[in-house]
Amino acid sequence: MSAPTPLPVSVVIVAKNEALNLPRCLASVAGWTAEIVVVLNATTDASEAIARAHGAIVHHLPWRGYRDTKNAGLDLAAHPWVLSLDADEAVSPALRQSLAAFFARPDRDTFAGATFPRKVWFIDRWITHGDWYPDYSLRLLRRDRARWGGDAFVHEKVECQGPVARLAGDLFHYSFPTLASHVGKINPFADLFVQQHRARGTKFSLVAAIFRPAWRFFRAYVLRRGFLDGFPGFYIAWATAFGAFVRYSRLFEAEHRREPSDS
Repeated sequence: MSAPTPLPVSVVIVAKNEALNLPRCLASVAGWTAEIVVVLNATTDASEAIARAHGAIVHHLPWRGYRDTKNAGLDLAAHPWVLSLDADEAVSPALRQSLAAFFARPDRDTFAGATFPRKVWFIDRWITHGDWYPDYSLRLLRRDRARWGGDAFVHEKVECQGPVARLAGDLFHYSFPTLASHVGKINPFADLFVQQHRARGTKFSLVAAIFRPAWRFFRAYVLRRGFLDGFPGFYIAWATAFGAFVRYSRLFEAEHRREPSDS
């Protein structure tokens, strides 16, 4: 029996020193997609060897920020349709079936992209409520009608010129292997937040610093039923609120910090 024909899609992954995550990500798309492109920047681990072992085409590009580096990756794809993944993600069997069904549709090229839910594994379970789920992510796109847009520093997002389909099946996300790794990302994201707001000329707001964290907790834990995810859901709601508070506090610091005086 001959092997099934691969889906006419290029998988594009932008990564730096992701040797631990890449095998899982690549294994989830190898064999049933027409092309895998891995874009590495300043990588010093075994990522290139791992990517090539899974049949990927490897390119080395300088880091240009999330938005521009991902767009550079799109330009390296050979197919009109691109599935854009991060190294700490993996396509679930259910999502793979949905993608196959989408490419079997005669009207698929009337769409500029497709979105599907992303589900995070955290501590001891899949998170299925709160701010982290369903987290619909637009990751399947036509290169001629969609590009990565948004802010150059953070919160990049796909912008489409045309209708977007919604597919079933989760994109698995293994973003935080430990709770400490989650805590460790609070400051890097605060750095990007400060850069973004300084570039826009946005000033610190005490009202925002107080009420936005409170709102984030209430929305995640109560309105979006984060309490159904047990203690991890409680932690996520509190950590999300605290992260927002740190970001605004860092903005205050950037505007007001000065060296101590001698008197």
